[in-house]
This record gives sequence, structure tokens and C-alpha cells, in this order.
Amino acid sequence: MAKHKSGGWLESIKTVVYAGLIAIGIRTVAFEPFNIPSGSMIPTLLVGDYLFVSKYSYGYSRHSMPFSPNLFDGRILGSLPQRGDVAVFKLPRDNATDYIKRIIGLPGDRIQVRAGVLHLNGQAVRRELIGPFTVEGDGPRLVVREYREILPPQPGVESHAHNILEMSDDQPFDNTSEYVVPAGHVFAMGDNRDNSLDSRAQNAVGFIPVENLVGRAEFIFFSVDGSARWWEVWGWPTAIRWSRLLSAVR
Repeated sequence: MAKHKSGGWLESIKTVVYAGLIAIGIRTVAFEPFNIPSGSMIPTLLVGDYLFVSKYSYGYSRHSMPFSPNLFDGRILGSLPQRGDVAVFKLPRDNATDYIKRIIGLPGDRIQVRAGVLHLNGQAVRRELIGPFTVEGDGPRLVVREYREILPPQPGVESHAHNILEMSDDQPFDNTSEYVVPAGHVFAMGDNRDNSLDSRAQNAVGFIPVENLVGRAEFIFFSVDGSARWWEVWGWPTAIRWSRLLSAVR
């Protein structure tokens, strides 16, 4: 009987180890879950969204693996993102903190913001006013302006449209110098333009090495508005944002 119990424990341990290895493998080469803790990507992503990021979209670097082990440099099967992709990356200043922003500039691009309007390679990027937008769940309740921004097409890729928010057109990052994206780097911005620490803040985020890209945000699998704590079971049905479940990230 003792031998049987010992064998049972051993099989249980093996099962746990195998399951852990499979989970790590999926997380490394296929998909990894992330949650949104801040409002820098409103209205595209809300605080309390949980999403899956595809790890294969841009190839693999050391940041594709848990804890970013320094096993190799560069990317394997690497490819550049497209302008407009929503991507997770490791913050360049510590190579550890996960950030999620929209890719705006690719290597060689010239980026500038003038009076709130994004300029790409000397041309103003078209934006269309949608109307007022109420920001909730990320500090004080604010009413801001929502725009539809249309990035110009790339060779073989159609133009990309997404929504952005602006408090006004005279905030600190609404008038910038021109940024020239260096080789091997990309330039990212939050959709909540006046409440985002991104590549415009050169001393805080700056240009993002391609090696630091973790993956592309694909779809939201869960979302809660924070109105019910984990033990308030009775509040779960109304706290879940049902309309956002399984929605694609654009």
C-alpha cells in the first residue's frame, strides 16, 4: 500500500510538471495573457480588460520567454510590426516592465505632433472628430474629445483607422520636436494622447528596440469595470463588460 501511495504522488508531481512545461511553451511561442492596469490606451483598451497577445507575430527574442533570460540577442524569425498595431513591449530603461501602446513609427520614419495633430514623414495624419467621450475608471471623471485617426497605407497594407482621445490640443505632448526613428527601433504612442507616457517622452520611454517587442494584442477575453471586488459574487454579473468579451483589438 505504501508503494502504491508513493507511486501515486510521483505521478501527480509528473502531471503538474508536464502541465507547467506545456503552459510555459504556449506562453513562449503562441499566446500570453495580459491585463490593462491604466487608461493610456482608452478608448481602445479599458482598465480591467484582459487580452491575449500573440508571441509569434514579430518573431522571438529573449523577451518572449518568462523572466527574459539573456540567452541570445536579436530576434528569431523576426518581422517588423505594421503601423497601427497594438503591441506589448518591455520598457527600454529596465527591460522588465510591460507596456502596451500603438505602433506609430517604423525605422526611418519622422514623427512629430503639431497642435495635437500627428505628422508622419512630414504629412499631417487625418483625424475626424467623433464627439465627446467620458473617461471613467482611470482617475477623475473627464469629458474629452474623441477622434478617428487614419494612418496612411504602407506598401501592401491598407490604411489603419483607430480612435484616439484628446483633452485639448495644447497639452505637453501636443507640440513636439521631430523624432527620427533609428534603425532597429519603433515609435509607440497611447491612444489616450494626453494621458500616456510613451515614445514622445524620450527620457522615460523613448524609441523601442525591436528586440523588446513581446507580441501583438489580438483579442480581449475578459473585462471587468471594477465595480465588484473578487469576493462580492453577487456583483459579478453587472461588473463584467459582456460586450467586450472576445472582441478583437484594432
